[in-house]
Amino acid sequence: MKTIEQSIDVAVPVRTAYDQWTRFTDFPKFMEGVDQIDQITDTRTHWRTSIAGVKREFDAEITEQRPDERVAWKSLEDPQQAGVVTFHRVDDGHTRVMLQMDFEPEGAAEKAGSALGVVEHRVKGDLKRFKDHIEAHGQDGPGWRGEVGQDPTR
Repeated sequence: MKTIEQSIDVAVPVRTAYDQWTRFTDFPKFMEGVDQIDQITDTRTHWRTSIAGVKREFDAEITEQRPDERVAWKSLEDPQQAGVVTFHRVDDGHTRVMLQMDFEPEGAAEKAGSALGVVEHRVKGDLKRFKDHIEAHGQDGPGWRGEVGQDPTR
């Protein structure tokens, strides 16, 4: 497994950043290579991607979600990936968005791209486009504020 960690500061409050991130169907607006995401249930999404001419479809499941704090997910089939995005208040109008993603490159081309840092570059670009999108437009609507996998002792 390969791990990527990236962060970016956005000039919006935590709630705005979190709510926009939970609007999964909006990801194609700022994520390169993501063609469409369908929200199947509160915790399941279906992804259609096309990256370097390779088209894929897969389902992902939210494994943990705490409003204004974190969203964690994992793919349910290949390509294998899992990750977490966390939201940290810098001040009333600024949020640090931190992303950690683990993935398993498939095939020679993906392994070579991974070794050359292509995925890290793409994730960094996606976060920059998220920043540009949310700072220019605000959130596109309300996000989902439900909890998933919440530890009741917290």
